[in-house]
Amino acid sequence: MLDSVSEHRSRSPRRATNLSLSVDVLEAAKALNVNLSQTCDAHLRKVVKQELARRWREEHADFIAAYNEMLAAEGLPLEEWKTF
Repeated sequence: MLDSVSEHRSRSPRRATNLSLSVDVLEAAKALNVNLSQTCDAHLRKVVKQELARRWREEHADFIAAYNEMLAAEGLPLEEWKTF
């Protein structure tokens, strides 16, 4: 699933679907020759990617908090050999 949700236009199979859109927005988009399928696909792809990231952060919040606490208490590993 993650591989199919990328920034690049995917060549994955397409499926027809029905959407309910506001009439005024639909008419404006058509008047501007906006490709509805590409626009909806691109935006939905971004929304899905953001939601997957949000869920990952939520799922791993305990580990991240514990790691941050360890760093605060002990510092970065190998920091004494850092040359910058």
